[in-house]
Amino acid sequence: MNPLSSWTITAQEELNSQEPRLVRKLSGHTISIYLTYDSLWAVVTGPKSGKTAFRMAFTAGSELQLIQQKELADRLFFLLESVSATYEVNLSFPEADQPIIHYITTLTPKIPLLIPFWCRDILPLTKSGKIQKEGCVHMQQVGTRSGLLFMSMAKPQTGSIFYFQNLTAIAEYCETTRTSLADTVGGKWPELGFSLPVTQNDPLPSGKSFIITDAFVLLSGEVQNNSTEITTQFLNHLARIYLIIPRPEPVYHHWLDTVENGISGLTVHKGCWTFAGGHPYLNAYVSDYKTPAEIMVQLAVLLPLTEYYDWKGEQNKIISELKDGLRAFYMDELKAVVRWIPAMEHNLDKSEEQKRERIMDSWYLHHPLMNLARLAQKGVEAAKELLLDSIDYAINVAHHFKYDWPVFYRMDTLEVVKAETEPGKGGESDVPGAYAHLMLEVWKLTGQRRYLDEAKKAAKKLEGRGFDIFYQANNTAFSAQAMLQLYKETGDNTYLDLSYSCLAGIFKNVQLWDCNYGNGKYFPTFFAVFPLNDAPYTAAYEEQEVYAALTEYLKEAEGVAILPSIHLLIAEFIRYTVTRICYYYPTLLPRKMLARTAKTGEIDPDLWIPLEDIHDGWEQSGEVGQEVYGAGIAFAIVPRQYFNVPDEEFMIFIDYPIGKFKVSKNRSLTLATGGDGRLSCTLMILTSENDKKKKFSLSLNGEDEIHIEPKSRNANGIEFLVPGNQQLLLQWE
Repeated sequence: MNPLSSWTITAQEELNSQEPRLVRKLSGHTISIYLTYDSLWAVVTGPKSGKTAFRMAFTAGSELQLIQQKELADRLFFLLESVSATYEVNLSFPEADQPIIHYITTLTPKIPLLIPFWCRDILPLTKSGKIQKEGCVHMQQVGTRSGLLFMSMAKPQTGSIFYFQNLTAIAEYCETTRTSLADTVGGKWPELGFSLPVTQNDPLPSGKSFIITDAFVLLSGEVQNNSTEITTQFLNHLARIYLIIPRPEPVYHHWLDTVENGISGLTVHKGCWTFAGGHPYLNAYVSDYKTPAEIMVQLAVLLPLTEYYDWKGEQNKIISELKDGLRAFYMDELKAVVRWIPAMEHNLDKSEEQKRERIMDSWYLHHPLMNLARLAQKGVEAAKELLLDSIDYAINVAHHFKYDWPVFYRMDTLEVVKAETEPGKGGESDVPGAYAHLMLEVWKLTGQRRYLDEAKKAAKKLEGRGFDIFYQANNTAFSAQAMLQLYKETGDNTYLDLSYSCLAGIFKNVQLWDCNYGNGKYFPTFFAVFPLNDAPYTAAYEEQEVYAALTEYLKEAEGVAILPSIHLLIAEFIRYTVTRICYYYPTLLPRKMLARTAKTGEIDPDLWIPLEDIHDGWEQSGEVGQEVYGAGIAFAIVPRQYFNVPDEEFMIFIDYPIGKFKVSKNRSLTLATGGDGRLSCTLMILTSENDKKKKFSLSLNGEDEIHIEPKSRNANGIEFLVPGNQQLLLQWE
């Protein structure tokens, strides 16, 4: 056990020396309320007699006095007072038959108040009330990710706690005190939970009320003992809590305009392009003419751009130019594509480890090959040829490293340049999954069983890693797809469990709150996903690829009994992504929040090319650069969320995954929404002038056709709020 603070020792003694002020039973648990010298506690005793104390109110340096308490059917209310402030605490029970508690605390200073210290709000105890010496924290908040803490009692194994702090509610406190909510939920055993950001210069004004905690706690008598149980339970608990937390209302973004703006920017803005050997190539960042062209960048735009124009039924010159330039990345002596175009490798400035000739980042080898495979499946022969010419090199590298890749290596000698992401953490842990995904794509393309066998061998390297499979969000999403495909092919539940672990790693790295302080007031952040475990910002390209990969995951899962929690979480991630991710475009952001200089290239605030990076509200965004290879955001979203109706001018937009979209001859269509029936999504009929006289009728397509009334009518069309996991029928006349 870690060393204890005097506050924890004192709390233990005071809790053991008092009788509770009141007791409430809840779904096999007992909740006892205690008032100690400086804190109000809810001590929960579980079915196995383990205890956890939750500090609902705290005052530093003075006595906390109870002024009033009310015991109501669904909640308990407390009014408290200290020398410097008053407190209101509401402890509620969202569902009478579920072991979930929710406490909100509001502080009102009596004087301009600084907060130089704040205790954390969770203290695990034994049956006798002593400090629980051993436990396991499965995950906790990193940076500005969700305010989550998932922990289990180890000795004795009395239960687990899934804790969610609704950080959105505390934004006004941060705006006033100029503090950040990064790394506020966590701690070291046994002093855990949320700690209010401390203030140094900007006090809370007197007489104004601030929410200082909004905590949801799911209590369980179960203890998870292996990585599969932990990650599966994490997904189930997160989905359970998600249903009851406050969620912002998504606002429709008209991607049909954005996609054309993006194409125009790519076409005419010289900062998007460079030349090598007389051929145009996309820069990685706007106006970065120093760095040689990269194959990943070309394919990162080419694939979604091809998807968009396939959806549109048209051709585009950029597609032809990008296809024609791919072969130049092939190096005959290696018999493989390389990262940097060989003709310009001499321009690498060696400022970073990977900016050297022949140096390969492990995931970077497989990513372009995966995109080549997807293009090959669309009938692009040049992509198929380049893929098959390079695939044996990728397999040889996998064999050399025994499916356990380092971070960087030399392509010609396979000498390891950087073995681990950090000491003791190993290399890029999700590359075995990305490699498996590549092998499965080539297997589908060729029918050769050796590629399926390669995928199985690589997948074994993911076993037992749990959350630690996650290295980079998009590659972990591809890994989830691959494991699901292997499960479908083999029937082996190990692969299905591995797909869950991949997804748990992704949902562990999301931001389930809105950063409404500082610059965060100008863009939504709810359900943003971070690209790396320790990344200090969210990133446009990785978000787009996670979105596309998880959409495909659900298509792959049709007919498979996957966890209901996965249906719920992926559907909601998709909903918020398609309404939030547009805010990477600097054109939608105030200029004062944009970085004045970028690490790479320049920022053009009028260009519809996304920034790479969105930061915490007190920081500027775009510090890394304006990301040309993130231009595929709009190209990826339109074909997945907009649906043309043959022989009609109107089209359908929906911000959820859907299936079974079928248009009938009798002026009707049917579709099935994904997700969970307890949640809703937006369906819009995007009408033209010629559709104004049409009468539309939307209903649930079951035995009883329940009519759905429009939520609103606006310039874009008719908007409906429809339930998830339902069959819908749209008719018009």
